[in-house]
Amino acid sequence: MIEEIEGVVVAGAGPVGLVTALILARSGIPVTLLEAEADIIRSPRAIVYHSPTVEALDRLGLLDDARKQGMLKQDYQFRQADGTVLARFDMSVIARDTKYPYNLHLGQDLLADIALRHLMSTGQAQVRWNHHVVAIRQEADKADVDVETPAGRSTLRARWVIGADGGRSGVREALGLECKGFTWPERFVAVNLHYDFEQHGYARANFVLDPVDWSIIPILDKRSGWRVTYGEDAALSEEEVRKRAPERLARLLPGDGNCRIDRIAPYRVHQRVIDRFRVGRVVFAGDAAHITNPCGGLGLTSGLLDAVHLGHALAAVVHGRAQEGVLDAYAQERRDVFVNVTSPAASENKRRLTESDPNRRAADISRLRQLNQSPAMQREALLLATRLVTAPTGVKTQ
Repeated sequence: MIEEIEGVVVAGAGPVGLVTALILARSGIPVTLLEAEADIIRSPRAIVYHSPTVEALDRLGLLDDARKQGMLKQDYQFRQADGTVLARFDMSVIARDTKYPYNLHLGQDLLADIALRHLMSTGQAQVRWNHHVVAIRQEADKADVDVETPAGRSTLRARWVIGADGGRSGVREALGLECKGFTWPERFVAVNLHYDFEQHGYARANFVLDPVDWSIIPILDKRSGWRVTYGEDAALSEEEVRKRAPERLARLLPGDGNCRIDRIAPYRVHQRVIDRFRVGRVVFAGDAAHITNPCGGLGLTSGLLDAVHLGHALAAVVHGRAQEGVLDAYAQERRDVFVNVTSPAASENKRRLTESDPNRRAADISRLRQLNQSPAMQREALLLATRLVTAPTGVKTQ
């Protein structure tokens, strides 16, 4: 038996799926949200949102709630493993370029909580947990979505389906789409912990350059402590990675290194993208469409911009204000952003952090020291780092 779904099916209850669903629901379109897990995922994941994404959250009315729990960051540093500070950046240098001259730091699970509350307040949405998409069949004007649930398999029929179900997307797999690219050789390890980095002169975000002991150290939010991300040999098991964590952290943390660990999450890191963000009645956003390494915080921050553009574009199509071609424009534009801007920038950030060639490393350090002496050069670098938005898909996004 097929269940007819009014409105749009959105797969994925992470921030990308929730924000897309919120935009649709606020426009009066019913949304059925499918999530493979039993609840919002709480493991250490993305935490940083750049200025364009902060602006988008403000337009959506989510920023005030996010600021109550999150932390605003204007300062960050580049360091060497021995503690030498190579450059200090202050984002106030872009204050004349944006109303949001700062980053927001907030765990993506907490942002998902906020977006979910706003979504449910619309009265236009339902969330079905433990619903994993396993097959999709399409016709010209509809799509049938097979889902595995605790009660067995069922089929939903809707006019539109959004695949925002993350890097292991069931929607992407159901359509047989290849996420092309490569996997980085090392394993990343994200550790949420409590330690007084500010006592040791650290900024709210820190990048430590070293071929072995590189790390990324940002503050999480107002109550959860800090995140330390570093690299490990991919040949090690997750159990071995966890056993080695105290010894690795002792090398990475300043002072006595005595910290309290909340969570450890080892994971593989990719640079991948699908060929098409739209396949008939199915449209993709976020990690279901493109996956990047986290160096520089460009993954979720650009995925949320996908959500904003897609939500408004699809709402316009459903309400008859735009032709379906705006979805093709969305698909091409956001793919171009990932391929030409986001992925190269994230890859360069990773290279600089882990560079082992002495000559390239010396050039990186020289460049950072130049930036440290020039607010104008810092402004140019910061604007480049947040250049993630293309023109909207012919549909107003505010």
